[in-house]
Amino acid sequence: MVSEELYTMALTRLTGVNHTVTLQLYRAMGSAWAVYEEYRDRFDWEEALRRAEAEMAFVEKSHIRVLTLNDADYPRRLRECVDAPIILYYKGTADLNQQYVINIVGTRQCTTYGQDLIRHFISDLKQLCPDVLIVSGLAYGVDIHAHRNALENGFETVGVLAHGLDQIYPHRHRDTAATMVSHGGLLTEYMSQTQALPNNFRQRNRIVAGMSDATILVESAYKGGGLITCRIAQEYGRDVFAFPGAVGMPYSEGCNRMIQNNTAALITSAEDFMKAMGWNPETLNLKPETLNLREGELFPELTEEERAVVEALRQTNDLQLNMLSVRTNIPVGQLSGLLFQLEMKGIVKAYAGGNYHLVN
Repeated sequence: MVSEELYTMALTRLTGVNHTVTLQLYRAMGSAWAVYEEYRDRFDWEEALRRAEAEMAFVEKSHIRVLTLNDADYPRRLRECVDAPIILYYKGTADLNQQYVINIVGTRQCTTYGQDLIRHFISDLKQLCPDVLIVSGLAYGVDIHAHRNALENGFETVGVLAHGLDQIYPHRHRDTAATMVSHGGLLTEYMSQTQALPNNFRQRNRIVAGMSDATILVESAYKGGGLITCRIAQEYGRDVFAFPGAVGMPYSEGCNRMIQNNTAALITSAEDFMKAMGWNPETLNLKPETLNLREGELFPELTEEERAVVEALRQTNDLQLNMLSVRTNIPVGQLSGLLFQLEMKGIVKAYAGGNYHLVN
């Protein structure tokens, strides 16, 4: 029996073939096995498969889940990104496709001011929106404070790593990482025995940005990894927010500059963030079936195509345009017009981040 996970692992290990090419081949042909069948004589698969077999033994022994791009549990927001990893290694319990996912990033030199911002933001967010998945990179500073405060407030939190799951970097965070496995998770695109090299951190940032609805920058110097995550999030069309800091303070320069340049929206609290995202606390926990949308009763005037949109949002509320197009099989251009009409009728609301919400 063909193991798609095995051949996807091997696809990432082909000598002389970069990620852009493998991703294009994977998406064009629909699976790693199909790529192997088509290109078994053009690429050197022998060593790649040998390495994949060793990794398969490691993940099975370590109870690690392998998520290929076609897997239903693969982060759907990340799947939409043009440079999404074709495989992820995951150890944890959190649903990576929760309705609300944010990331909190910033400097590794987090000040007392930054720590206070994180603590108050996460504590207040728990009261307003208790079912948010909080993502960061398990690094020193803002990252680890975000993870620890998430755990303290009962949030699930996922750390995206720049190395394999056979190690934890930095080593000092291993206890927090162990707790996260049962209250969130650890996620990476890298096989075991992969070291935490500088370029891996930059690549890691695209996963942090891509799997989230919004990026929140707490503190950052004029240059830093948090700013890279923000830039990537913007390229993906995601919302970016920043906390302001005192003028002239080194680790507020990055935040203040983004706010000044209108590349990040200013927030000072969880309530600011909720309002900007259009996440209404009164309706956050309503499931689609509780919305009482009986066909022919509330919306008798809908066309067949509009009903298809409503039904898709009943199944999974808060979808982006591209995902709605896939669910309804309606072209994006036509779908945009339908959504506008539904907004005018008060049936659908467009939220920040490009999500469409079915309202009561």
